[in-house]
Amino acid sequence: MNESLGLTSFKHQADMLANRVKKRFSHFYKRFSRQQIDVFRLYDWDIPEIRAVVDWYGGHLVVGEYMRRQSVPEWLPAMGQAVAEVLGVPPERLHLKQRWAGPRDGKRYERIDYTDQKIVLRERDLRFWVNPHDYVDTGLFADHRNTRQMVRDMAAGKDVLNLFGYTASFSCYAAKGGARRTVSVDRSETATRWAAENFSLNTIDPAENRLVHSHTADYLQRARREGQRFDLAVVDPPSYSVTQTRNESFDIFKDHPRLLAAVITLLRPSATLFFSTNHQRFTFDQDGLIRCLADFPESAPTISKVEEITQRTIPEDYQHKRKTIHRCWQITV
Repeated sequence: MNESLGLTSFKHQADMLANRVKKRFSHFYKRFSRQQIDVFRLYDWDIPEIRAVVDWYGGHLVVGEYMRRQSVPEWLPAMGQAVAEVLGVPPERLHLKQRWAGPRDGKRYERIDYTDQKIVLRERDLRFWVNPHDYVDTGLFADHRNTRQMVRDMAAGKDVLNLFGYTASFSCYAAKGGARRTVSVDRSETATRWAAENFSLNTIDPAENRLVHSHTADYLQRARREGQRFDLAVVDPPSYSVTQTRNESFDIFKDHPRLLAAVITLLRPSATLFFSTNHQRFTFDQDGLIRCLADFPESAPTISKVEEITQRTIPEDYQHKRKTIHRCWQITV
């Protein structure tokens, strides 16, 4: 690409992006502030030629590029600078991220920096530690704030299982909703420590809200042997995951029936399971789930209802004409 032509193109795209973001910020900021919501989306590849995502984090901006082979290193900084300037965000509060599609999706914990700087941000009456510096993912998936509220509304008096729990935001909501106990499982030691910090921040009793550092498959086998039972479960796995030390891989597309069947064996009658994925070409295999359930003992619960509830779980700032940020199902046993 001719350098002068490239800079001209960048300037045009940066101006378009900044204008779009400014309008969205004006539309959302006051309303979300009244709701005590500090994290929301301002842009997500709305303009086909501008492959960017822009998120507001309580005065910080996280600007990402959906990477491809044609990506050039100058593009993302140009977009980030334009957006930061139009919103009056200083350079030290602008965070640039590269987002890759495909099998890289499972690498949510890989570091891109080592600042160890977290900030406290609000989501309704809860607060969460967020790190916009060091990872592609910041510690809070704001696209599931509606789903978290649904879990809270159902949690009173229930035993709640949160698999692939990450920083335990679902468990915080469940605990504040009056859950009898929560169990949050994640294979990342970093995420488990982070979850403990979120519990402390929200005055959640760790004695009744366990954090388990474990591979999900190992935990499910152990819980089944111990006869653990739950009334409410949240399963939000990565699209892809590879564990090189164990020579294991997980692919949401082909492996979700057996995963969900294993979770259902731990559920009491009339329990509810929320299952979500951000895989863009995902197809829910209900027949495969039923076949996998048949492999478990006869005492395993049966499924009474499977309902896709995606439209109820996606907040307005994440609604998009061309793609869906996640898909979500409610399964009743």
